Order: sequence, then structure tokens, then C-alpha cells
Amino acid sequence: MRATLAALVLLGLAAAAAGQEVAPFVVSGDVVAAPLGGLAGSAERGGRIVRNRETANCLICHTIPDATEAFMGEVGPPLAGVGARLAAGQIRLRLIDPTLANPDAVMPAYHRTAGLVHVDARWRGRPVLSAQDIEDVVAYLSALKE
Repeated sequence: MRATLAALVLLGLAAAAAGQEVAPFVVSGDVVAAPLGGLAGSAERGGRIVRNRETANCLICHTIPDATEAFMGEVGPPLAGVGARLAAGQIRLRLIDPTLANPDAVMPAYHRTAGLVHVDARWRGRPVLSAQDIEDVVAYLSALKE
């Protein structure tokens, strides 16, 4: 476990050093406790990211508690109440790379660049969501308590 943890941190550092914009992080169990880059998230910005169908595209698989949103998916779990079910660090880990919590996860890694296949040209070498984006989505999802 410690070797895997060290490797993950080194991967994050190497990617950041290579200009790939992946922030370093430390995994402890199923949590990335510290905000990426020490950044504070905005739930308002996070809500916009979750609703954006061009980048994160969360709504293709998940539903959110917003009656004005049409065409939400049912592949992933509903996000209503996720802030009561998971701690911020658990949400953060799942956004960075859900396979770190579940190796069979079908959800894409939003803050990883290494080891990916079939990546759209505009995302090659950089994560889909920046460290700030991840923290904003963590703030939004953490606020969904009901």
C-alpha cells in the first residue's frame, strides 16, 4: 500500500513537472484529504461544471437535484445526498481517478493523464478538470446533503 501511495504521489509530481497540469495528491485509504494545490472550492462554480455537457459531462451518467435539468443519466448513482454519504476527501478521490477507489469503475478519471487510452486530441497530456475545477465540484457535491 505504501509503495502504491508513493507511486501515485510521484506520478502526480512528474505530471505536474512535465507541464501536464496534474496536481500532486496523497491517497489514504479511499480519501484524498487535502484539497488539490491547497485551493478552496466554490459550490457555485462546481454546479456549473457538473451541468456542463462539453467537459465534465456528469449528467450523462448521474442525476442531480435540479428539476430544470433535462436528460440526466441513470448509469451512475444519483448525486442527491452525496454530501451526506461521502466525505469531501472521498468525493475528491473519485473525481481525480475513480479506479483508485474501485478498479472496475466505469466513471472516467477527471484529473489523470497517465495510462489513458482513446483520449480526444484536445485532452491529450492534460486532465479534463483542473485542480480548481476538482475543488469546485467537490464543494458543490459536498453541499448536496439531501
